[in-house]
Amino acid sequence: MIYLYVLIAVALLWLGALLFLRRVWFYRDPQRTPERKGEGLIIAPADGRVVYIKKIEAGTLYAEKLGEKIPLPEITGCETLEDEGWAIGIYMSPLDVHFNYCPLPGVVEHIHRVSAKLNLPMLDLWEYIRVVWLRKMVDMFARRYHLENERNTIFIDCDGIKIAIVLIADKFVAKIRCFVEPQQKVEYSQKIGFIERGSQVDLVIFSEEVEFEVGLNDQVYGGKTVIGRLVEVDEVDDIIAAG
Repeated sequence: MIYLYVLIAVALLWLGALLFLRRVWFYRDPQRTPERKGEGLIIAPADGRVVYIKKIEAGTLYAEKLGEKIPLPEITGCETLEDEGWAIGIYMSPLDVHFNYCPLPGVVEHIHRVSAKLNLPMLDLWEYIRVVWLRKMVDMFARRYHLENERNTIFIDCDGIKIAIVLIADKFVAKIRCFVEPQQKVEYSQKIGFIERGSQVDLVIFSEEVEFEVGLNDQVYGGKTVIGRLVEVDEVDDIIAAG
């Protein structure tokens, strides 16, 4: 009989912990401000692990694992006028804060939403354990979910530099919330959206003059971590010359 009581106690503790994570911890809303301030600094749009940093050339991103080029509209969900720059993907596990933040001050140009009849899972069971609990990243670029799941893309004009923040839903996501609208001014670390459960946020920067300060598998914090900065053309030449 004592074993039954133990099993019931363990089950209740597990259920209580699960409900706490799902109903309380998951919706926490910490105050976020950039860890550094300075002109041209780019702040992480979301909590999570960096899953890719890709150069955009002629409107495509190269997927090494597939050996092919992925058109940028497959990521953003719509056509873009700009076709050169960088894209960085951040995977948000269920343990991360799920609010999304403005990475650069600017004005919202437009918002494009893509619905999906069925969202695909981002990770299988082993990958989920590896990423969420072991904190080891896997190659997630250009998987089917990355190209087919529901997404909400926010285009912002940051004083002449255009960016796109792509909020991508996972299989069990109820919805993507958007807190901004076209023509609205946005500032560093301002909340712009919220995604349920595990999910992914891609930041597309339509400029080649970007120096990143993070790498693959690095943990970043939305509205806080400096992930890179916009650099002047002469600075880019110096960086290339330095090797």
